[in-house]
Amino acid sequence: MKAIEVYPGGLDHLKTTERENPVPRKGEIVVEWHATSLNYHDYLVAIGAIPVPEGRIPMSDGAGIVSAIGPDVTEFKTGDRVMAMFFPNWIEGKPSLRKTIGVSGETVDGYITEMSCLPETAVTKMPDGYSYAEAATLPCAALTAWRALMVEGNLQPGEKVLIEGTGGMSIFALQLAKAAGARVYATTSSNEKAERLKEMGAEMVVNYKEDERWGKTIFKHTGGVDHVLDVGGGSTMKQSIEAAAIGGHIASIGILGNGRKGEITFPKLFFKHLTMSGLAVGSRVMQQAMVNALNVSELRPIIDKSFGFGELADAFRYQETGQHFGKIVVEW
Repeated sequence: MKAIEVYPGGLDHLKTTERENPVPRKGEIVVEWHATSLNYHDYLVAIGAIPVPEGRIPMSDGAGIVSAIGPDVTEFKTGDRVMAMFFPNWIEGKPSLRKTIGVSGETVDGYITEMSCLPETAVTKMPDGYSYAEAATLPCAALTAWRALMVEGNLQPGEKVLIEGTGGMSIFALQLAKAAGARVYATTSSNEKAERLKEMGAEMVVNYKEDERWGKTIFKHTGGVDHVLDVGGGSTMKQSIEAAAIGGHIASIGILGNGRKGEITFPKLFFKHLTMSGLAVGSRVMQQAMVNALNVSELRPIIDKSFGFGELADAFRYQETGQHFGKIVVEW
């Protein structure tokens, strides 16, 4: 089987290799993968910013079909269409070191490979009617948005949600929030993308390059938003706090640019009675709940561009440009 492996030196040193086809043991399944999608985490692995052992297979998203099952497998049969999990050991309950130490595409092999052998608990079924490419966009970006809004945020109809940017997680958050009857506001640096966000249902979009105090602008316009999905860390958190309503919830999800460290206006944090959640993706139970919800909705992922198996480096270079709106996928 073919796989792509990470070696020092960045995108030019991703290597396509041949490995032995896997054979399932007790409780294991073999999945033939057909698609993955790009996340910022995958990009950091590929360029060496997150160190991994030489030869690690990257990519934390995957969608494919069960091609073989081992003894005592009860949940899946050959022919089932499945998708991967970011944390393959986090089945249910609260996160712990034991549950989250395995990270697909980082501490364990990921899914830009023709086949993997996994415990049957390390995947879930795909939503009904989804293509492999569509399903491959869900395990990281969509599940993060689902957890932020539905699990941690307990989103209610009529509440106000702020999304930041037009990456995959933010677009999923917009779609999920609208499907739940919420009101959505957004930021972007592109007037063209702002129009697309409005077409998808965003009531107000602020260009953060033209308005550095966009948090205050959004607060004045809305009276404060109930849920903020902060993707920039230190580069956005101050404005996220400004935008939040009294009693609001901020989900701290990512870091962009120089966002690893930053300033928090603490009086605003506690006099607004804000709840802040740091979160990374979610558990298998959360992913299954999301799939159940998608099965009764008309929500479909927004895929910006698709690349082939041997074009992973090109896909990452396209991601670097920031031109994408929604998800970038690799299909084979």
